[in-house]
Amino acid sequence: MLFRNLASLRHLFLSKKERVFLNAIQSITGQLVYNVGLYKLAVNHSSAAAVNFHGIKESNERLEYLGDAVLGMVVADYLFTQFPFKDEGFLTEIRSKIVNRESLNLLSRKIGLNQLIKYHKNQYAVMPKSIFGDSLEALVGAVYRDKGFLKCRKFIIEKIILAHYDLDELIHTTTNHKSKLIEWAQKENKQISFKVLDLNDSIKKKQFTTQVVIDEQVYEIGYGLSKKKAAQDAARRTLEVLEEQIDE
Repeated sequence: MLFRNLASLRHLFLSKKERVFLNAIQSITGQLVYNVGLYKLAVNHSSAAAVNFHGIKESNERLEYLGDAVLGMVVADYLFTQFPFKDEGFLTEIRSKIVNRESLNLLSRKIGLNQLIKYHKNQYAVMPKSIFGDSLEALVGAVYRDKGFLKCRKFIIEKIILAHYDLDELIHTTTNHKSKLIEWAQKENKQISFKVLDLNDSIKKKQFTTQVVIDEQVYEIGYGLSKKKAAQDAARRTLEVLEEQIDE
């Protein structure tokens, strides 16, 4: 109650523009904001950031780093609880569909966060799509620092997962990671191959191991009970590494 009263008192001294920003953030998060400065930082792209006296740009990149970790952990824990009899591969696939860059970019625009982002318009004729998802992760980081883990978890589950994702639909939507990676490689004039490394035999199963190679540079390794599944897993892992390049 004390923090709520202090926050309300501080908000009385905000400018009209700051109050509009505050209301927008509280509408998106569904939570009372205590530290407005954190949320201003969360939407401040590095292209628009000033350098402080420590020589560090005051951008959203540190909050993005934090939010990425918190978002991934909360989503992983939520799926772990929701699907107690599913294996690691299933959980990883569904988590990827929620937190991949393309999904976060779309969600950021859907909730209106993109309207709050500050970036240097002279540096970018059109705002890069990756900025949207980065800012959403930074917002998660801001909520975590401002309200603590439990409130941040509530925001992620209620305002992100339950409000914008149909888990049944995600389960039954097949993503062809290999085709997406090949399409990107062709667009960028890159040579791509999927190399089967070995076949691990055991009494109960045979597991294939496949590695993605792009322009003679090795990338991620995938595993599966068939060559097709191993290639899809390797492509999915590689897409996660290359996601910002692919989305730009």
